[in-house]
Amino acid sequence: MKSTIDKAKNWLDSAVFDQHTIDEVQNLINDNSAQLEEAFYKNLEFGTGGMRGIMGAGTNRINKYTLGKNSQGIANYLKKVYPNETHKVAIAYDCRHNSQEFAYAVAQVFSANGVQVYIFPELRPTPLLSYAVKHLGCHCGIVLTASHNPPEYNGYKVYWTDGGQLVPPQDKEVINEIDHLQFKDVDFKGNKERITELGPDVDQAFIDDSIKNGGFNTTEESRKNLNISFTSLHGTSVTLVPKVLEKRGYKQVHIVKEQAEPNGDFPTVDSPNPEEPAALKMALELGEKKGSDLVAGTDPDGDRLGIAVRNLEGQLQVLNGNQTMVMMTWFLLEEWKKENRIQGKEFVASTIVSTPLMRVLTESYLVDYKESLTGFKWIAKLIKDNPELDFIGGGEESFGFMVGDFVRDKDAVTAILLVCEMAAQLKAEGSSIYEKMVELYTTHGYFKEHLVSLVKKGIEGAEEIKQKMIALRENPLKEIVGEKVVLIEDYSSQKAKNTHTKETYDIAIPQSNVLIYYTENGTKIAARPSGTEPKIKFYISVNTELESHKQYHQATEILDEKIQRIVKELGIA
Repeated sequence: MKSTIDKAKNWLDSAVFDQHTIDEVQNLINDNSAQLEEAFYKNLEFGTGGMRGIMGAGTNRINKYTLGKNSQGIANYLKKVYPNETHKVAIAYDCRHNSQEFAYAVAQVFSANGVQVYIFPELRPTPLLSYAVKHLGCHCGIVLTASHNPPEYNGYKVYWTDGGQLVPPQDKEVINEIDHLQFKDVDFKGNKERITELGPDVDQAFIDDSIKNGGFNTTEESRKNLNISFTSLHGTSVTLVPKVLEKRGYKQVHIVKEQAEPNGDFPTVDSPNPEEPAALKMALELGEKKGSDLVAGTDPDGDRLGIAVRNLEGQLQVLNGNQTMVMMTWFLLEEWKKENRIQGKEFVASTIVSTPLMRVLTESYLVDYKESLTGFKWIAKLIKDNPELDFIGGGEESFGFMVGDFVRDKDAVTAILLVCEMAAQLKAEGSSIYEKMVELYTTHGYFKEHLVSLVKKGIEGAEEIKQKMIALRENPLKEIVGEKVVLIEDYSSQKAKNTHTKETYDIAIPQSNVLIYYTENGTKIAARPSGTEPKIKFYISVNTELESHKQYHQATEILDEKIQRIVKELGIA
């Protein structure tokens, strides 16, 4: 087994690597520091959202060569599985540093291997790439993005023929193809005749289908009366969201100008992640200034959506991902019901770490509810695996939602339109999204969730996360804040155990490093290492009953206090 420094010295070959890369690697070798170890101790791996990493030279970094090797492997794989076809790939990129350069380097590799490349010449949202794969009849799609990660990151997401991200068995087969390659095997020469830069036609088709899927029975007057403030957080959604809303007839759309300019440094936020309420600070300020009913913001690649709405006191309040998902799901179910489209062959999907209210709500409409692992590639797989069923919509707690199946990944562009339609309709009826949410809690039970993410960077951090999961498995919790644990689901062994009867049963969901505890009172605790970031995440769900909306504030205080006791007891503050 080669040492780290031996691996690094392989990158000094001028026949394979450019001078800039060689100089960077030589400096790392000269320093022989922890940075050298971090850059070369392993190969970057595909996670729930593809491949993400810090940019720089090295096998454990995002660079022209690691991305080129991926692309060469995929090109080889396409030739094997589609031997008598003209292979086609769609490529898009976001606002991050080097994204455009990486995208065209990837295009060079595919075109050099005889693959017809369709590339967006300017930055575009990830959901548009998913859409383009199907729209253009491509075999696969690539988007260069690191979503909401810090500025030093970039990434590479792979989509397959259905527009969904790469899933088993193709993912393992592709990885195997990549692992058998050397960097000298990558062909960067390119073929200009096989690279086509896309024009506005695909954008326009997406806009039309977004309105078709996300637009419902709202009146022209209600759309005109809705006041919206929007931020793209220096990312890609500014290229499509304003166009979609304008075409649908929303006249009062105020854009945070300081954040409308794409910028990979994300200079106005600590984190370009709408999961973090602080990311929406400037949008909230604009919303207050303009008297907005709704504030919306997306992450840099335009697939995650955060919103704030007026609460019962009339103040703008940021909803968490579970709340936003539940409200969009309710609106879709309600509209499908009004249109007599629920015929017993529909389904809604969410993930194993999302709020239990999704199941309760969906089944109250007599619609099938399906769960998957975290990551929209699994929801897209559910659609592919159930062609006899119509997909209404679905989401996950991490601020992602998919409206219908015309896009096979989370889609903040269409989700914003859906939220606007819901807000416009409810405002016209003298209600609001927040009021309706409290009404749903009163009807179905008040479920409140909380996420704790512990950042553990580098080699030591990865080992710490590993040991934490081992400890939770070898010494399982018996009680959580005085409530007996009645069920433990271990998605690594794909087994669930009833702690009272000691019975076990199989979990019919793909293997993953996730552990979930359930108590006798319905409290749910899930532990999961992130597949795309150096984090271990703890998902907490507690619940109570509401007899009326008047109990809402008191119940909120009780549940918040319970969540804090759980956090303290687990030692994850």
